[in-house]
Amino acid sequence: MALLLPALSILFGFVLLIWSADKFVLGASNTARSFNISPLIVGVVIVGLGTSAPEMLVSAMAAMDGKTGLSIGNAIGSNITNVGLMLGVTALFYPLQIHSKLLKREMPVLLGVILFSYFVLWDGVLDFINGVVLLAMMFVMVSYTVWETKKNSGDSLPQEVLDDMPEEIGRGAALKWLVIGIALLIASSRILVWGAVEIAEFYQVSDLVIGLTIVAIGTSLPELAATLAAARKKEYDLAVGNIVGSNLFNILGVMALPGLIHPDGFDSEVLTRDYPVMIGLTIALMIFSIAWRKGKTGVLGRFEGGLLVLGYIAYMAWLFKDTIASLA
Repeated sequence: MALLLPALSILFGFVLLIWSADKFVLGASNTARSFNISPLIVGVVIVGLGTSAPEMLVSAMAAMDGKTGLSIGNAIGSNITNVGLMLGVTALFYPLQIHSKLLKREMPVLLGVILFSYFVLWDGVLDFINGVVLLAMMFVMVSYTVWETKKNSGDSLPQEVLDDMPEEIGRGAALKWLVIGIALLIASSRILVWGAVEIAEFYQVSDLVIGLTIVAIGTSLPELAATLAAARKKEYDLAVGNIVGSNLFNILGVMALPGLIHPDGFDSEVLTRDYPVMIGLTIALMIFSIAWRKGKTGVLGRFEGGLLVLGYIAYMAWLFKDTIASLA
């Protein structure tokens, strides 16, 4: 019974978090459109940021509570979950044909960003300067992505972004949903973090592991919904692009927040266990997306999706083994 309230808090927090993120995107995108901001910019920046809003708010709330491990675990765990579980499961149901040259250029950029952040965190401390550097890089990356997308407007990905824009509503309704979305994102994040910390303390499990598992899976559910929806509509480049874009936001935006809010050290396993897994899955995604024969299209099919899911399961088993060992 002692865990009933924290468990319900996590469940309720996830549901409210996903719903409020959707309303935030609806309100923010239409508010931007009402001020004549380019639909392509709205699609790339605001909608992309919206899918990472749960991770950002949860990490910010955790950092405010001094739970840096949960914040970092959420950022890295979400990336691992996005590729290994969310994209892997989607590929099992809908083999993803990758046409976009723009998307194929973004994957090495994502890998480069991950390796750079690994170098930044090498001393085992996420401090204020680290946070500033990562956040500055996020703004640079957003600007570069917008420029690349506008420059390559004939590419398949920009058109799929435009086709997937939220429904149009009036400015008044947009502002209403924007305010409600932000308020509920903050409230649901607070509820979720409280429940996660209570469960971690009860089982004597580190905040890092809770962030890598329960919290990461829950905050990645919007990416799963967006990816499956795009795949069902045969917008395969957008399905993969959602994951790549979200992972960029997670490393540069979500990871920056604990450094800015509560600079602190973190467990060495982040660099020796979790980062290598994230790097390995990112490289696997790049390899699977390459058309190895001239004139062919890169395909993330059921076999490749199965390998990603198996990689994710193996990582969960590794986490479980390490957790049991630490409690022994």
